Amino acid sequence: MSTKADYSNDEWESLLRAPMMAAMAVVAASPSGPIGVLKEMFAVGKGLLAGAEGTTNPLIAAVLADVKAGNRLATPAERPQDLAQMKAEALSACRETAALLARKAPAEADGFKRWLLGTAQRAADAAKEGGVFGIGGVPVSDAEKAALGEVAGALGLKA
Repeated sequence: MSTKADYSNDEWESLLRAPMMAAMAVVAASPSGPIGVLKEMFAVGKGLLAGAEGTTNPLIAAVLADVKAGNRLATPAERPQDLAQMKAEALSACRETAALLARKAPAEADGFKRWLLGTAQRAADAAKEGGVFGIGGVPVSDAEKAALGEVAGALGLKA
């Protein structure tokens, strides 16, 4: 069982950032306009708690405790130039998180990665895609579905 003390500050920061990065890969794949993006990002915060409800994974519990204590989910220091770069950086962060978990928390890794994928799924589900003012469109676009598959792959999970 790993705890926060098992991680360097940079490693812990990457675990705190991981849910946001997993969701950003989906948001960047198919932005839903300003209101949709807000809904999707709000769903990340809300989804963290919902997706971890009743968890027995101590690493998820430790990350949530840190978030509840006021440590905000960090975003990258530098803003990506475009959506493709944002998506690439988010997927890279997912791969790095998977590698970190494999090294330091193999027992908790699968549950933590599934929690991250669930967070990305909640972002995808938060806003309709392709409609006009919320009319028409689809709940999850093909681009978002593909991005969810990419996030799962980056995390080493089957979609």
